[in-house]
Amino acid sequence: QVGDSEKELPECEPWSVCSKVDLYDSPWLERQCRCPRQQKCPGLLTANDGHTIIDKTRLFKLCEPVKKLPRCRYFRDITWTLTSGADNLTSQTVHCHCPKGAIAYLIKRQAYQTERGELGYHYSFACSPQSRLRCQRKEPCRLFTVRKRVELLDEVNTNTLCQCPRGHHCPRHHTHAGVLQGKSYVEENIRTYSGYCIE
Repeated sequence: QVGDSEKELPECEPWSVCSKVDLYDSPWLERQCRCPRQQKCPGLLTANDGHTIIDKTRLFKLCEPVKKLPRCRYFRDITWTLTSGADNLTSQTVHCHCPKGAIAYLIKRQAYQTERGELGYHYSFACSPQSRLRCQRKEPCRLFTVRKRVELLDEVNTNTLCQCPRGHHCPRHHTHAGVLQGKSYVEENIRTYSGYCIE
């Protein structure tokens, strides 16, 4: 959130994410916009409020009830779009909800020019069933992308690539055993890690 009060937030467009809750490590909440007509944006750290879309370790809170959203078809429908501008403000609009157990993945990134002539991006996400493939030897089972937001706050995105063989498990956190650091993108404050199946 930019600013300190609810009044400084922009009003939510229909089906916009008003709050994002991150449960990966210590839970934190980021306000995106304020609901119209004095309605409160749900701020619960749980998903059972009827206004929540779940994406891995994140909860997206909407002003509207999610049961009114259509169900997405795998690979074809855009589940949500994320728009980021040069001013670092992002807005997220949900179009349909992924089937239970599905994961959202980035399908398209499109550059656009803001009203002030600056460069921004539209990101489109679609739904995929979770991979049932067994991991091969020396193949990572999970990728972690860690973006440093502010002091002591990391935004972590995880992607499960395959299922570990029986008797093995895939690390759930980028600081756990079985995780190796990969590339770093210093200008964007991003580090990547690969998790491998361990006994």
